[in-house]
Amino acid sequence: MRLPGITGKSSKKKVAPPPPPVAQTSQYTRTTTKSKPEPPQHPVKENTMSQGNSIPMKDLPTLRDEAPNRREALFLQKLQICRVVFNFDGGNMQGNSLHQSEQIKRQKDLKRQTLLELVDYVNTPAGQKIFTEAIMPDLMAMVSANVCRALPPATDDFDPEEDEPVLEPAWPHLQVAYEFFLRFIVSSEVNAKSARKYVDQKFCLQLVELFDSEDPRERDYLKTILHRIYGKFMSHRSFIRRAISNVFYRFVYETERHNGIGELLEILGSIINGFAIPLKKEHLQFLVRALIPLHKPKCVGLYHQQLSYCIIQYVEKDADTATPILSGFFKCWPWSCSAKQILFLNELEEILELLGADQLAQISNTLFVNLARCLNSDHFQVVERTLFLWNNEHLVNSGCLSRLNAQTVLPIIYGPLYKNSSGHWNATVEGLAQNVMKMYMEYDLALYDRCQAAHFKLEEETELKIEAVSKRWLEIEAMAQQQRTSCPVSA
Repeated sequence: MRLPGITGKSSKKKVAPPPPPVAQTSQYTRTTTKSKPEPPQHPVKENTMSQGNSIPMKDLPTLRDEAPNRREALFLQKLQICRVVFNFDGGNMQGNSLHQSEQIKRQKDLKRQTLLELVDYVNTPAGQKIFTEAIMPDLMAMVSANVCRALPPATDDFDPEEDEPVLEPAWPHLQVAYEFFLRFIVSSEVNAKSARKYVDQKFCLQLVELFDSEDPRERDYLKTILHRIYGKFMSHRSFIRRAISNVFYRFVYETERHNGIGELLEILGSIINGFAIPLKKEHLQFLVRALIPLHKPKCVGLYHQQLSYCIIQYVEKDADTATPILSGFFKCWPWSCSAKQILFLNELEEILELLGADQLAQISNTLFVNLARCLNSDHFQVVERTLFLWNNEHLVNSGCLSRLNAQTVLPIIYGPLYKNSSGHWNATVEGLAQNVMKMYMEYDLALYDRCQAAHFKLEEETELKIEAVSKRWLEIEAMAQQQRTSCPVSA
């Protein structure tokens, strides 16, 4: 794939050859020194220094036009040019003269064209060969200079559900830097054992922290890159999972604000899919400590689809995980928010389809009591979505709502089911409730009659208690009135 904007052959005038590139100190530069190829003897035109950076901006010939034995040295020089970081905040440019502004604009264009050329070059089979260990320190220094940065503080009144995202102003450079690094990570020429010294845990942690960027384009690149790193570097896998866990902990228990939870969960969905069976203790702890609590935050709707996928992956791997999942699930149930209850009911239905008899025996009482509470909701959509569970053929024929479990289910749900079937203002709810009642009558008429009798008896007892309480209050009021009459208060 060739990205647009790649420059062609250089048309600059010939001047004296440049000095060799100066070695830059960074966390990726090795302490041992190795001899590098001699710099190519090609003509360049040097520009002034860019915004206080110590690396000169140069117009260099293209890599395709350079002799093969000089391409690596030219590649290193282009990496040095791309290490220059520009300020894209227009407010800080106001103090510059017109000449300085034009000069900085040309340098920005030069850097972008150089980045695009590097991406285009490494897309070729010959370009892939340049990813040697000797090039990695400079390559990672360039990527880190562009990508690893402090994110701007979040806007206090920013609402991700309502407001448009704040886009990264440096995206013209940042995008191509990400694209170049992605080509490096996916290259079959890159040896993981050699590269892990440079794509280290510190760098992985910085990538995870960048998921809080408000720019969805950047988060999309980060998602792809971190997933590729996880697949390529096995030694980093446990560390990456812990780093993601820490992001979740801060989000759930401290800030309840993070822009990249959905993208991180997408990565985890693929990771969990690859877990070996039986699940390791570490993986089960990750489920209980990191994933299940993600149902708590108010903004769960922003990432619920990805979270639900991860949860279902666990249940498919090991049905026994359904018990702790449902226990934690109902502890986080949003009883005061009908929209979130509907999301949770959607997820619950998927879990119930995978629930086995052994797991149901452990969780049945909690499950059906909560279903009864949903049926008793004042919001008709919550009641309607709950009743739709009985339209699921798998649950009704062989699942938790089947004839085999009628003895457990019906006594718990009969009360709210009867209320909804006899005069609910919403015709759909009333019809669905009546269908469920008929189904249980066909399952076991004797059981249905017992539940009906128990319900009417309970209602009668409740009415008697209410009458007794009302009568007692009337007696107390009469006693108080008599006391005021017999003992008038003097003025």
